[in-house]
Amino acid sequence: MVFYEILVIVYLIVAVMLIGFVLIQQGKGAGMGASFGSGGSNTVFGSTGSGNFLTRTTAILATLFFVISLILGNQTADKEKAVDDWQNIEVPVVEQAVDSDVPVTEQALQEAATDSDVPATETPKEDIPN
Repeated sequence: MVFYEILVIVYLIVAVMLIGFVLIQQGKGAGMGASFGSGGSNTVFGSTGSGNFLTRTTAILATLFFVISLILGNQTADKEKAVDDWQNIEVPVVEQAVDSDVPVTEQALQEAATDSDVPATETPKEDIPN
């Protein structure tokens, strides 16, 4: 269990680092920007630029990401889920009366009276003038 939690933390760190290294890389059209003076930042990583370093690091992080994904998937596939009370069909659900604005029909009152020990009361009928 401790191994799983550590693996999840390492997985998140690798994922964030992978996103960062992908965002740092320059696209293929970045060479045009170098002619206008923005290409000076490549000297930080050496004379060959940042391509080899960033590409290699991204490949290593992507490999780690997929390997850890497979290991975590294998670990979680063997776990048994806890049964939720709402999905347990063996235990009957206790119905509770809910006060609402929906009128109750006489048929519903008769069905409720036959299903329970509580006597049903009829709703008063309004006198309709002829």
